[in-house]
Formats: sequence, structure tokens, C-alpha cells
Amino acid sequence: MAKIDVAIIGASGYTGLELMKILINHPHFNITYIATTEGGMKASELHPSLLGVFEQEVLKADASEVAKHAKLAFLALPHKAAMGFAKELLDLHVKVVDLSADYRLELEAYEKHYCEHEDKEHLKEAVYGLPEINRAKIKEANLIANPGCYPTASILGILPFLSYLKKDAPIFIDAKSGVSGAGKKPTPTAHFVSINENIFAYNPLKHRHEPEIAEKLRLVSGHPFEVNFVPHLLPVSRGMLVSAYLQTNEVIDAKATLQAFYKNERFVRIREVPVDIKSTAGTNFCDIFVSQKGKSIFVSSSIDNLLRGASAQAVVNANLMCGFEESAGIPIIAYVP
Repeated sequence: MAKIDVAIIGASGYTGLELMKILINHPHFNITYIATTEGGMKASELHPSLLGVFEQEVLKADASEVAKHAKLAFLALPHKAAMGFAKELLDLHVKVVDLSADYRLELEAYEKHYCEHEDKEHLKEAVYGLPEINRAKIKEANLIANPGCYPTASILGILPFLSYLKKDAPIFIDAKSGVSGAGKKPTPTAHFVSINENIFAYNPLKHRHEPEIAEKLRLVSGHPFEVNFVPHLLPVSRGMLVSAYLQTNEVIDAKATLQAFYKNERFVRIREVPVDIKSTAGTNFCDIFVSQKGKSIFVSSSIDNLLRGASAQAVVNANLMCGFEESAGIPIIAYVP
């Protein structure tokens, strides 16, 4: 079977690196174009860990050149920049998996929390790339809005219980992420002396992933829920732990409900003990644990923020878009110890 040529736009960041690491040995994809805003170097100069592994030239991003070299493009660009590039690629009949927030939200919510949307036409066509809820649509899509890391872990934990939740009870989500979730660019909070041996909340009840979580839960359930989301930064490089606190209308068997909901899902694992971030680091798995006290439910999810929360999930979506096995080339061995 001939491989499909793919491009990575925005290769300088952590998600760009993770995309390269997955795609270098992918059985069905061939990296034919890598780009940043500047270009003019080799992949191993951009990411020294690739020395002797992947030496392809990094070019200055140009949509018309992408269309000549690739059938599908991964966009690892900041929001706003991504939609401008995606629009050009889609008009040139290149399939797009966008890792930014530009196509994840309905128009009103996006413009409230981000900026004016510059590609309303394609926004209507975008499919939210969480396979557990949109697998059939992903297979037919030309544009995938790859979910955010916090929404991925949060939604997967809450989904099995949506139909049992009290509609007037708020959902509380306590989330913790490794520093790589803040991106590669240095910031005061990600500075070693700020985060080492430390932990703190940031943007409590104001984080942009809160409306993403709320919107997807509403679209799946048909009912709006009040979502209260508080993220924290952990002094670790990668990993994400999300705990949600839920109230049900009646007493249910939460563990049986969780197991039944995900019994056929390759990349969701149900744990007998509380989840940890080490067991999912380096993989596309989402590990979930649930405990209950009457109608009160505690559900905790763990993912690798750079993989299940970004690049590995993006490649899963590309696999589905191109008719390949969902798990083709996807990392499943955790970074343990």
C-alpha cells in the first residue's frame, strides 16, 4: 500500500516534535514537508534529539507548496495563525488536522474567548476530533479540530455519566498539567525557580478550555451544564491529571457504567486504583478511575498532555480520515520508570 504524503506546519514546538516522532516510523504516512514561520534549517537543528534520526529540511511555511507535496497537513500553530493557513490549505484540497483552538468552538463562544474568526465558512465543516464521540464523522471529514488537552481528559471522564447527572448541579473539575502544556516559549510561571517544588492554580474559572468542555458536554447530552474548571501547573515535564466531581439523580453503579461505556475503546483503560500520570506518559491512552459515595461521584482521568492531549490524538484522527486502522503507528508504551 502506497504511503500518504503529509506535512507538519509549526514544527518548532513540543507538539510539532511529537508529531515528527510518531510520523517518522508511521506505516502509512510519509513526511514530505516540514515548516516553521522562518525555515532555513534541518529538523535536527530545530530539535537536537533528532540528530542522526531525521534530517529533513525545515522550510518557510507556504500553503501552495504544501499542496504540491502533501495530501494532509497537521497544523501545530497558535490560534488565529492556524485558521489563516487552514483556509488556504482547504481551498487547495488538502485535508487538515488543526491542533489549535481555531475550529473547536461554535462561532459565538470562539469570538468571546479568543478573537474574531477569520474562516467562518470552514468552521461550519469542522469536526471535533474526539474519536470516542465523533468517530464516524471524523472518517468523512476534511477538517479536524483536534481537542484541547484538558477537554480531552475532562470529557472522557465525564461522558459515561452524562445521562445520569442532576441537570441543575454544577460540575467541578480540578485539573493538573505538566509544564510542557504551557508551550516551549519561556514564561515567568514556567521558569525553573517558579515551578520547581511548587504547584499553583492559574486562570481559575476563566481558562479558555472551560467553554470547550461545557460546549461538548452540552452537544452530547442536549442539556447545558454549569462547568467550573480550575487548572494547576505541576513541577513535571509532561502528564495531566483531571478530577471531576459529579452529582447523579439516583444511585448508579458507577464502575459498571464506566466499564460498559468504554468496553470497546482501544485507547481508554479503566483502572482499579486511582490513576497516575506516569502510566500514560508517552502513550495515547486515557486512564480513568471512578469512586462513589451514594449519588456523589469522583472520576479521575490521566493522559499525556502532548500525546493524547495533542499530537498522538491528531495522528489517530488522520488515520481515521484516511481509512487506516485507528491505532496505526500510535504509541502505547509508557515512559516508565
